[in-house]
Amino acid sequence: MLYPDRKVPVTIAILGRSRDTINYENALRRLKHPCFTTLDPEYAATASHLLLPGGGDITPAFFGQQDLGSRSIDTELDILQMQAFESFLQQAKPVLGICKGLQLINVALGGTITQHIPTAVNHQWNGADQNHRVYHSGLTRTDFFYQLYGLSTPVNSAHHQAIDRVGKNLLSVCRSGDNIIEGIQHTILPVIAVQWHPERLQDSSGDRLLQYFAESTPAAAPH
Repeated sequence: MLYPDRKVPVTIAILGRSRDTINYENALRRLKHPCFTTLDPEYAATASHLLLPGGGDITPAFFGQQDLGSRSIDTELDILQMQAFESFLQQAKPVLGICKGLQLINVALGGTITQHIPTAVNHQWNGADQNHRVYHSGLTRTDFFYQLYGLSTPVNSAHHQAIDRVGKNLLSVCRSGDNIIEGIQHTILPVIAVQWHPERLQDSSGDRLLQYFAESTPAAAPH
């Protein structure tokens, strides 16, 4: 696959541990998007796109807090993902964050996390995906969420943490009924993220997001 109107091949790097990324690989390959999983930020930077997948919670020290209920912390992975994200920012190349990936993007850009939301029972994984609706919350109707889903869409859910303070140059584009931020978009660069798991949705609505990401192109000028 090539960028629209360009002769640049699209390749998606997934920065994660291979044992945890098979669902992302399968979803992308089903849509015929070449991808690879790596823990090497320099190798990831050779790709045209970066996917930051779901996983455990982010090391609280990275957003200036003590551990107040975080789970399955992997500090080494946090560091590698942040390094890869910074490289893609500098190159103004497309990035998609999914679940933990959304939170990592937020933290990398100076935001904070609520380590255990009061309504976690309605969001966290319990052996099967929780399901709920998320609603458009952007200031305009030009963000990716409105373009793909309009005013609302049903999604799956598997998290107990959420964005608290939003990071620099990030816009909240959708929220759940209990006001949890479920989608963000960078106001300048081709960086988007969602709190749910499009790679696991049973209908084609997740494919819409993955396809949108794969067709994204670099910003006109580096960050």
